[in-house]
Amino acid sequence: MASAMLDRLRLDEARVAAVAASVDEVRALPDPVGELISESVRPSGLRVRRIRVPIGVVAMIYEARPNVTIEASALTLKSGNAIVLRGGSEAIHTNRALAAVVSEALREAELPVDAVQLVPFTDRDAVRALVQQSDTVDLAIPRGGESLIRFVTEHARVPVVQHYKGVCHVFLDAGCDLAHALAIVENAKLQRPGVCNALECLLVAESDAARLLPAIADHLASRGCQLRGCERARAIVPPMTPATEADWGAEFLDRVLAVRVVDGLDGALAHIARYGSGHTEAIVTPSEASAARFRLEVDAACVAINASTRFHDGGQMGLGAEIGIATSRLHWRGPMGLESLTTMKWLLEGQGHVRG
Repeated sequence: MASAMLDRLRLDEARVAAVAASVDEVRALPDPVGELISESVRPSGLRVRRIRVPIGVVAMIYEARPNVTIEASALTLKSGNAIVLRGGSEAIHTNRALAAVVSEALREAELPVDAVQLVPFTDRDAVRALVQQSDTVDLAIPRGGESLIRFVTEHARVPVVQHYKGVCHVFLDAGCDLAHALAIVENAKLQRPGVCNALECLLVAESDAARLLPAIADHLASRGCQLRGCERARAIVPPMTPATEADWGAEFLDRVLAVRVVDGLDGALAHIARYGSGHTEAIVTPSEASAARFRLEVDAACVAINASTRFHDGGQMGLGAEIGIATSRLHWRGPMGLESLTTMKWLLEGQGHVRG
């Protein structure tokens, strides 16, 4: 089994504590249901408001990641939704144990036990049947490998929140601080290589590559990271493995990093536009002008300025936890917390108003 999969399956004491802490954070957040989004009074005197309401029944289809069983349950319950959980075969025993904990907690809180249900089998036919229940399921959220997400998307008859891959880039701009660059690249690539917000491709401005690349390459190599470089990168650091076209846009989910020397900010933006997955893109730069342009022109769910891609996470961004990260544009983009699990309702209040 791949190391990335083992990492996702691991549920040791520290991770159980982290899951419990995320539940506490979700509990402490304001209730989104009934929140006033906007309010106005029309010239006729008609009062128009928009408020948040639950989506309904969420189908959560996920691989590995047993923490999802708890965190998705907490988020949907807090936002007034019900959830059907369908985990993968690799964690079925863990998921059953965690779902039993949720059921007992619902009983103790005198909440509907059926608000959280775990599908007890793991075959793909169960997934197909679940996401075709358009009369009873309101939203499907797949979380796992690209093949699972494409399977759900292709067979669903309900709306699907999509996130195919996490091909994240860090661009080192000319003049950037080497210590900052080294810390950000190491954290983004090596803290947890098997997750979707990990760095997969490093872009370096040609005008400063001779200063930046050697130290970064040596440090990553000493940590067991294989570097696959373009011709210009290998001219500066010859031990790099030659990169192929398949390495640009690849999601390695391992201690493997593609490295490309580009023609400054223009080259970085062009590379990201072609090979990025819309997940997370980062720039390390001393220039506010470069940062401003990067913010504006990069098309991604999250753009990081002088910070690691690993911060694109619901817990890190103040959501308590996340049910997933969406890279599609409808109905949500980025980490999905409480707000993303609501829709809106329009309220009209008049005094005998009729339309002329």
